[in-house]
Amino acid sequence: MKPGAGAVLIATVALAVLVTAPAAYAQTAPTAQARPQTAAVVPVNATARRYGGWACNRGYRRTGESCVAVEVPPNAYLNSGGDTWECERLFRKQESGCEALRVPANAFADDTSYGRGWRCDQGYVESGGACVAVQVPANAFAVDSSFGTGWKCERGFREIGGACEAVVVPPNAVLDPSGQRWSCNRGFVPDGSSCAAVVVPANAYLNTAGTGWRCERAFRADGASCVVLKVPSNAHIDYSGNGWECDVHFRRNAESCLAEPQL
Repeated sequence: MKPGAGAVLIATVALAVLVTAPAAYAQTAPTAQARPQTAAVVPVNATARRYGGWACNRGYRRTGESCVAVEVPPNAYLNSGGDTWECERLFRKQESGCEALRVPANAFADDTSYGRGWRCDQGYVESGGACVAVQVPANAFAVDSSFGTGWKCERGFREIGGACEAVVVPPNAVLDPSGQRWSCNRGFVPDGSSCAAVVVPANAYLNTAGTGWRCERAFRADGASCVVLKVPSNAHIDYSGNGWECDVHFRRNAESCLAEPQL
């Protein structure tokens, strides 16, 4: 082969590849092409969605592949979604329409979306679809309530058998916030129907709740008394004030502190 003939041959082959490559790609390209998409058919009174499909316009509801108008009866309005209707205030759904709410004597209209749609005035309770006067016992007062007796005992009284009985408050006690029970004063604890004093031993004080005691700092509880806390060498009283822990570089061994081995 003549000098330079190899270079000419390589260039010729490269050119042939470049010329034939598009043709080869064109022959195989149809198999890689995506199938054409069929556009969704949007019915009348509907709007195509951005990412496919469609939705009925406000005032219409979907039925199969079409949108039909929502028939709003008298005394009703389209809901927030626009695909059904709700009754106006003082009207309630009845079959395919809205009928006026019937409020009995001694009652007032309430939220009509649930329940009867009305509530009895204070001093009255519902009975058989009507509002009857509440029979308030002695030492009680009428309350606005759709349930229960319609009355509540005054402070210092509690309901027993349909009447209000006085709450007997023992010495060293007061009525609790409910007004129907009592609780012992600080430093006393319940003992049946009375309040017994909390016995605080020497070197102790009442706890935060006032229902018990705890030992002062440097003392520990031992039964019903407080004894001096014995702190061994190389130790100190801990954060509680009623126990001890070893100093740094010492570890606990029963009731003493041993030096940690030096590395």
